[in-house]
Amino acid sequence: MYDPTVARLTYRALLGRRRAAILFLLPGLLLVIATAVRVLNGADDQVAADLLGGFALATMVPLIGVIAGTGAIGPEIDDGSIVYLLSKPVKRPTIITTKLIVAIAVTMVFSAVPTLIAGFILNGNGQQVAVAYTVAALVASIAYSALFLLLGTVSRHAVVIGLVYALVWEALFGSLIAGARTLSVQQWALALAEKVTGEGLISSDVALSTAVVLLVAVTLGATWFAGHKLRTLTLAGEE
Repeated sequence: MYDPTVARLTYRALLGRRRAAILFLLPGLLLVIATAVRVLNGADDQVAADLLGGFALATMVPLIGVIAGTGAIGPEIDDGSIVYLLSKPVKRPTIITTKLIVAIAVTMVFSAVPTLIAGFILNGNGQQVAVAYTVAALVASIAYSALFLLLGTVSRHAVVIGLVYALVWEALFGSLIAGARTLSVQQWALALAEKVTGEGLISSDVALSTAVVLLVAVTLGATWFAGHKLRTLTLAGEE
C-alpha cells in the first residue's frame, strides 16, 4: 500500500519552493509569538494553553493540512499529469494511501513539531500542555490530511473548500453554534488533549469515545472514497 516512486514525486510537489515557503511561514510565526509571550509574560500554563489552542491547533494545523492534503493530488488532477501516474502499473488504492502517508507526514512535521517546541518555550510543558497539544496536532494531522486529500480528488476548488471548512465552519460557526462543534476535527483532537493535560486547562465539547470513533471513521471513510473516486477517474479517462 506504499509506493516509493509515488511518495518521492509527492514529496517533491509538496516541498517545492512556493509551498515550502508557506509551510515554514506558520510554524515560524508560532515560534516567534511563543518566544515573545514567554519573554513578556513569563511562564503561564493558561496562556500557553490559550495560544496553542487558539493559534496552533485552530489555525496552523488545518491550514497546513489544506496545503499538504490538497497539494498531494489536486495539482496533478488539475493539470492532467495524473494520467501519466495512472498509466503506470500501480494500484489505485496504493496511489491514494501513499499520497495520504506523505500528506500526513508533512502535516505532522510542520504542525506537531513546532507545537511541541512552542509549548516548551511557553511554559516548559507545565501540566503537560505542550505534550497534550502535540498529541492533538498529530491526531488532527491524520484526519485533516485524509479529508483534504479527498477534497483534492473530487473538486478543482479543494483549497477554497478546505479553507471554508477550517476557517469558517470550525473557527466561526464552531464558536457560535454548539452543534457545529460536534462535526469539528479540532474538537475531536481537543478531546484527546483534554485527557492528557491538567484539569480545566483544555476542554472539548465532544466525549473522548465519540471523538475517537469519529476520527477513525472520517479518516478511513475519506481515504476509501478518495480511492473510489480515483478508480472512477481512471475509467473515465480510459473511455
